[in-house]
Amino acid sequence: MEKLTFYAVSAPEKLDRIGAYLAERLSRDVVRHRYGYVVIAMEALDQLLMACHSQSIKPFVESFLHMVAKLLESREPDLQVLGTNSFVKFANIEEDTPSYHRRYDFFVSQFSAMCHSTHEDPETRTRIRVAGIKGLQGVVRKTVNDELQAIIWEPQHMDKLIPSMLFNMQDMAGQDGEENPAALAESCFRELLGRAAYGNMNNAVRPVLVHLDNHHLWDPNEFAVSCFRIIMYSIQAQHSHHVIQQVLNHLDTHNRSTPRLRAGIVQVLLETVAIAAKGSVGDTGPNIDKVLLAGPTVLEVFNTLLKHLRMSVDFELGQVSRRNSGTSVSSGRGKESEERIVQNAIIQTIGFFGGNLPDYQRAEVMMFIMGKVPVYGTPCHTLDTVKIGGAGVTSGFKSKSMAAALPAPFLDPLFSISLMEDSELRQLVLEILHNIIDRHDNRAKLRGIRIIPNVAALKIKREKISKQDVAFMKKHGQQLYRHIYLGCKEEDNVHKNFELLFTTLAVLTIELANEDVVVDLIRLAIALQDMALSNEENMPIFIRCGIMALVAAYLNFLSQMIANPPFCQHVSKVIELRNMDAPYLLPEHVFRDKCPLPESLDREDKQLYFQTSDMAECLAAPGYNAERLSIPYVPQVTDEDRLTRRKSFVDTISLQVDIMSNSLPDKSQLAEEITFETLKKAIDTTGLEEQEREKRRQVMEKFQKAPFEEIAAHCESKATMLHDRLAQIFELTIRPPPSPSGVVSISAGHTQHPSVPVYEMKFPDLCVY
Repeated sequence: MEKLTFYAVSAPEKLDRIGAYLAERLSRDVVRHRYGYVVIAMEALDQLLMACHSQSIKPFVESFLHMVAKLLESREPDLQVLGTNSFVKFANIEEDTPSYHRRYDFFVSQFSAMCHSTHEDPETRTRIRVAGIKGLQGVVRKTVNDELQAIIWEPQHMDKLIPSMLFNMQDMAGQDGEENPAALAESCFRELLGRAAYGNMNNAVRPVLVHLDNHHLWDPNEFAVSCFRIIMYSIQAQHSHHVIQQVLNHLDTHNRSTPRLRAGIVQVLLETVAIAAKGSVGDTGPNIDKVLLAGPTVLEVFNTLLKHLRMSVDFELGQVSRRNSGTSVSSGRGKESEERIVQNAIIQTIGFFGGNLPDYQRAEVMMFIMGKVPVYGTPCHTLDTVKIGGAGVTSGFKSKSMAAALPAPFLDPLFSISLMEDSELRQLVLEILHNIIDRHDNRAKLRGIRIIPNVAALKIKREKISKQDVAFMKKHGQQLYRHIYLGCKEEDNVHKNFELLFTTLAVLTIELANEDVVVDLIRLAIALQDMALSNEENMPIFIRCGIMALVAAYLNFLSQMIANPPFCQHVSKVIELRNMDAPYLLPEHVFRDKCPLPESLDREDKQLYFQTSDMAECLAAPGYNAERLSIPYVPQVTDEDRLTRRKSFVDTISLQVDIMSNSLPDKSQLAEEITFETLKKAIDTTGLEEQEREKRRQVMEKFQKAPFEEIAAHCESKATMLHDRLAQIFELTIRPPPSPSGVVSISAGHTQHPSVPVYEMKFPDLCVY
């Protein structure tokens, strides 16, 4: 061997003939099963390959690869392993110049087949699989850095490489030992992904998704999650958005699949985004916005998730309706609960997405989700999409400034929803407010409306109110108070509504209440008490007692939070009297099932109610403007009332001005009896979109199919009519106004109209003051 090596190094031009001779001998020995000579020939080839690095080695490499292929084609495991080991040694040699004609298609196919070996003997099977994985690793190392071998990234090769690695990672993950196929496959998988360039990411990720589909690995999805963890930690950080986009697209392709499969894909998406966010940590923590800048937009991701959430809700409702109709009773409940699994997975993902967005984008996303809110009159179940989306985005919200968390473009539509006549939507708005306002996670300690005996024991976390938050309350405080005030008197309020209203008042006190805000909140509480007592709205007795219980629970909390002993004493005294004489005015009783309620509330028994004068005396200490307590709180009237309370008869009146005076119908035709149904039709907006769409379709059809002469005549008649009407208007407006001078003058050949005295002039009603 030493002589042969010396000869080859001294006369490198002889290498190709030496290789050809050894290849011929090896082929003959393989056929004749002389495996000892085969081993000798391969060792000789290996040593010559390692010793010679001149330009003339290229023809020798062709002979070498031909011999390796011969060994891999044999059915003897020992020869396959021998050929693989030789190929791996060759793969580790760095060649000076790239090869223009060498291809590795056969080796990819053969090594992939070895990775899927099904040999009867477990040890032999493991040896063959390990050899196959090492061979693929050698192919990867030899090709990924060679620009001339970019073909390796094409789908026909990736569809063999990737599944071979995943098959071993999945099938033999529990094996131990030095040569564990799962560990080797994972190492090769990581190496391949680490070398993937920008344009190759899709070809590398797609086979992973196909493999998980073919082997039903989305449910359960432990292996799928581990695969995408490996992918996300192996690829370059700037390529993360490719993977996220691929998973989103895959979720779209499975929109009709089983609930558990869809849930598995969503959980993988969550894991993918979580790792991507860790790789782009900004000043305030992980930032998903940076991850998605080069790929799918933030709103696109939310749109996809919300679309699948709504589909899941629709599937669930379909199961409910079928179950109610008496078909598939046994399977209906199971599928319905499985859809809940999908919905919870999507909620969790939306929550994580939203939790890692910067403050300005959270508001944008929330406005986007608000756009999904069903309008008045649509099926109520569609609010699930918004409910979980909104709560998810705002969960974990920790904004330093409330103005950034609740900008006006987001606050206005949020409060508009709070006026809708649906108790669940109002609950949603309150939960969103809690998530945003409660920056110290105190709401869990305040859960449940009750008289808290010792607020200090709750160990509530709070900080000093910042100047920005003080300015926010000055600007938007009245909106918040109004939202609470109007929310209390809705007739369909249930126990949960009052619980959430109590939490809202308590969280406002903790996070945003300085001395002025405390006074405003007490005024609000007094106004609620007066509203329940006066009952001008004819509210049910349960709602009135619920409001009284809410006021008691809140003032008990507030008096302890501001640590004012006289205030605490006054509140405690009222609560004690209520316990004895009117327990239905306390939350522990009124919200209990079958609580006896009175027919009306006695306004004269003033000891049962909180008195403004007594509270004003308690707040006489410096810092509080107690005089303001005597000013009754009145909710400000805004455009929201006019937009959402669409029951005003004014909205049903339409003034129609027809420029064709002769087209007016007879007065007898105009007379119509105004009934409840007439008003209902006038305010009903359903079907308007369909009418508008049909009208547009008819216009388009007319202009597409009608003869040109007809269209021209139609346009000409309209233009003539418009010209005539404009002429009439100009004649009326250009004429000079009547002059009180009484002089008739002739100017430019035109006789002026005679003027009239001022007292005889007829002015329009709108001009008279």
